[in-house]
Amino acid sequence: MTDTSERHPFTGQPIGPPVDATPARRPGPVVLEGRYGRVEKLRPEHDADLWNAVKGHDPIWTYMSAYGPFANFAAFTEWLAGRTRLDDPYSYAVVESSGRAVGIATLMEIRPAMRVIEVGHIVYSPALQRTRLGTEAQYLLARYAFETLGYRRYEWKCNALNAPSRRAALRYGFVYEGTLRQRMIAKGHNRDDAYYAMLDSEWPARKAAFERWLAPENFDADGKQRVSLSELNAPPA
Repeated sequence: MTDTSERHPFTGQPIGPPVDATPARRPGPVVLEGRYGRVEKLRPEHDADLWNAVKGHDPIWTYMSAYGPFANFAAFTEWLAGRTRLDDPYSYAVVESSGRAVGIATLMEIRPAMRVIEVGHIVYSPALQRTRLGTEAQYLLARYAFETLGYRRYEWKCNALNAPSRRAALRYGFVYEGTLRQRMIAKGHNRDDAYYAMLDSEWPARKAAFERWLAPENFDADGKQRVSLSELNAPPA
């Protein structure tokens, strides 16, 4: 609930604070450059790199609601080519400084008129998991959504049984809002969805936490973090 609310001029009922109703922009084929790599529009040409990064790692796909794992390169390539043609979800590749694509993330459930968008369909290969680039990719997408496209609500949803995804949402600074029961049938099984979100009013603090964590001085000579992102995003005691 919002802390402040205007009153209807005739009835006196609370109607919420005024909001800029200018629609947000839709995601596009940008290249988001970071310190440790980049995020760019997913293309069919990413298929070989991505397949080599994910093949044999079936647990990556367990909580995807409708696809994966893939039996072979041909099946993966066909799926990926289809993803590149979609406007929603709009898919991006996460690319190492070397130029190798090692993951996918999308901006989806795109509602420009409401200025609401979701980050989802996240496929992080083992080469991307628990890396600075993996976190930086989330920072780059959130910054793009809030600062360039003009969204006011940035969502994260996941299977309520997907503990790593739930931990990641909190680590990145999303706020847990509740669980919708029996929201989906995913690969023949019930799926309850856990809902998280980040608001534009919260973004400046989240941005500062991301940037402090990603700074080279936050890591010692062995690459160990000095302060965790979870600590930086922890609510006040």
